[in-house]
Amino acid sequence: MTRTAPGGPAAPLRVGLVGFGLAGSVFHAPLIDTTAGLVLDTVVTSDPRRREQARAAFPEVRQAATPDELWPRAGELDLIVIASPNRTHVPIATAALKAGLPVVVDKPIAGTAAEARELAALAEEHGLLLSVFQNRRWDNDFLTVRKLLAEGELGDIQRFESRFERWRPQPKGGWRESGDPAEIGGLLYDLGSHVVDQALVLFGPAASVYAESHVRRPGAEADDDTFIALTHVDGVRSHLYVSATAAQLGPRFRVLGSLAGYVKYGLDPQEAALREGRRPGPCWGVEPESMWGRVGSGESPQTGGGRPEPTLRGDYPAYYAAIAKALREGGPAPVTALEAAATLDVLEAARRSAREGVTVRLSDPGPPGLRERRPHAGTPPWPA
Repeated sequence: MTRTAPGGPAAPLRVGLVGFGLAGSVFHAPLIDTTAGLVLDTVVTSDPRRREQARAAFPEVRQAATPDELWPRAGELDLIVIASPNRTHVPIATAALKAGLPVVVDKPIAGTAAEARELAALAEEHGLLLSVFQNRRWDNDFLTVRKLLAEGELGDIQRFESRFERWRPQPKGGWRESGDPAEIGGLLYDLGSHVVDQALVLFGPAASVYAESHVRRPGAEADDDTFIALTHVDGVRSHLYVSATAAQLGPRFRVLGSLAGYVKYGLDPQEAALREGRRPGPCWGVEPESMWGRVGSGESPQTGGGRPEPTLRGDYPAYYAAIAKALREGGPAPVTALEAAATLDVLEAARRSAREGVTVRLSDPGPPGLRERRPHAGTPPWPA
């Protein structure tokens, strides 16, 4: 379903943003504001301090205290972005779709794969776009891995290691670290949503899942140190680590193939730039040469082994550019709800594996779209 904004085809598509915490204020609002063809119309938050922050950052933007204030004027909007706490994702997305509005939901879209598929069915029933903000698909290092795989430089991939580790020995509190299952907190569903999604994009559906999950910090309620091992249908093994208790950080990626390996340390700089208040521009997503990963075989990159591999530019703006194009032209969403459901299948299996100490086999290899996304030599799969 294509959208024509109020004011005619050339008018920007008007966006209602629900939530102005970390996700809303640092990621979504700046990216929406700098995307050609989109305009931030309304920010929804009941927190007085956040309302002041939104007013200072976006003086012309309207405000609302609850999402319910948006539905009577759904005809004035073209997209709802949900960046509120995880437990609210499903009810707000459901209400928005029933009001006739396309939706972007921050990850995880839901607490279960079944809920994600129900939302996908509802969106299809109404002919509306429903997408999930998996921004780490546009990380600089991930784009570089996709390029290396597409070019066949590493050979047949045997093991993929991905780490999203932090050193935060003291819990910060809040719903993200809550032990209440209704909050959908903990690192498995937070950072785990990213590393699992990336592994599925690279190597297709998982056949089996093994996980170890711990609550290590005194006073913590939700998992803060989790390991997930996937065996993909095509035989590649992914070892995925998410932790808030890593006193020494490992490589962000270590990809081992039959011809060579790729090792990359450090995080994509885009999040840090957004937190500092910077906006996408000509030098956005560029990483200094000192942070490039290395490609080689037989030696450690720490002792100079291999050659430096230039890191591609990170490109979070590409996500909302693709959203605008999909709304204008009726094309596919950059990340679909069914893809997010496949990630949730793995997260649910990982939670069961960690709880019961078993390897969980997945009988459903996932939707065809996921099977087809493993890059092939000569086919550039990364976003333009």
